Amino acid sequence: MSSAESLRAGAVAVLTTAAPADKIALGREIAADWRAGRLPIGAGPMPPPRPARPARPALRPPRDMPKRRSGGAVESRVALLHALAHIELNALDLAWDLIARFGTADLPAGFFDDWVGVADEEAGHHALLARRLADFGAAFGDLPAHDGLWQAAEATAGDFLARLAVVPLVLEARGLDVTPGMIASLDKAGDGASAEVLRIIYRDEIGHVAIGRRWFDAICRARGLAPGAAFPELVRRHFKGVLKRPFNTEGRDLAGLPAGFYEGLADLERPEQRSR
Repeated sequence: MSSAESLRAGAVAVLTTAAPADKIALGREIAADWRAGRLPIGAGPMPPPRPARPARPALRPPRDMPKRRSGGAVESRVALLHALAHIELNALDLAWDLIARFGTADLPAGFFDDWVGVADEEAGHHALLARRLADFGAAFGDLPAHDGLWQAAEATAGDFLARLAVVPLVLEARGLDVTPGMIASLDKAGDGASAEVLRIIYRDEIGHVAIGRRWFDAICRARGLAPGAAFPELVRRHFKGVLKRPFNTEGRDLAGLPAGFYEGLADLERPEQRSR
């Protein structure tokens, strides 16, 4: 049982916990309390602009990260697993940040059920990847990690709909595009154990994108907006990257993201990129 007075206060407590193992343990306690009906949604302090992080890994701008080599060498697989573990750590913080920052009492309980579940699954993903790294004699923190993921949180900190558009429907949907190829590469290298971890993550992430789409549509309807028109406008305004092809249309369709929803944003070149 956690010591949190409310779900939103507990979410902030997770965000201000630095060590990944402690963050995961606390998040699971709060999730269990929520599911057992022991926590109100309640109020809480505003979440920090950035979640607490351990001293390692060193965080670098994406442009300063060493290029990760592809292939089946152990070093390449460790680098891949480490990068994914960092992504999943950010993903669990993003779910708790959504609850703490935007989870007002006028939202239905189903919203909190969904995002507590997402946070719990992301924590499980990080733990699976950390254990797999340990199988190779490595640990999370051994390699540098890029700091680009939390930039999406900062860019959407003041806009609930933008957060739903950019994080689950752009960033997590991108994971659906690239994960099958990583699984195939690991299988080819004879690393079935790592491939199975990614299969678990892939199945769960389809559900996370579906949750993002469901709540994006619900908030759009509550505001009198058409989701198909609001989505590209929000992505253009709040997302600095581009939606890269090829898309995994099968995985995206399973998550409720038909091609017509995002194709118009594919390979959209920004003015600042044309001037480089």
